[in-house]
Amino acid sequence: MALRSINLPGIGTKYELETEKKDTVAVFFLKNGNIQMYTLQHDCRTPSVAELSAVEARRLGTILTGAIMEADKESVEIAFSALSDLRISVHTYIIGKKMGGHSLEDLQIRAKTGVTIIAVSRGDKNVINPPPSFLFQEGDAVVAIGETDQLKTFEREIMVA
Repeated sequence: MALRSINLPGIGTKYELETEKKDTVAVFFLKNGNIQMYTLQHDCRTPSVAELSAVEARRLGTILTGAIMEADKESVEIAFSALSDLRISVHTYIIGKKMGGHSLEDLQIRAKTGVTIIAVSRGDKNVINPPPSFLFQEGDAVVAIGETDQLKTFEREIMVA
């Protein structure tokens, strides 16, 4: 299995993988932020191509590594092979008017629901593990983690508009 990397001035970077069966997979990271993926089967002259956004490419990568067990829009559930009874759900939410202007401490999210807010994205800035004093703004995107039932409680009791 050979892997080659080629810098393409003005275009981006090309990574090409030849499989044991002599098929070729090429991935282009373009300067515009998109990713193109080409596959060419051995003994075939015409490649197949898919153009992916950066988000789509990351999702495909997690699927290929087996990291995602179940996906539903912006939600994933992770099961750990060594801990068969442990299933963790991670979900993204957009903060509405009700939560805007309130802090994590004010809302008592973990105490009331068991959910932990692990990240907040506001514009071009991300806050990982926001402190209790962190003030939400309407439109913030948050990443919440917990059991499926805890996330449902969070949606019902905290996220309601």
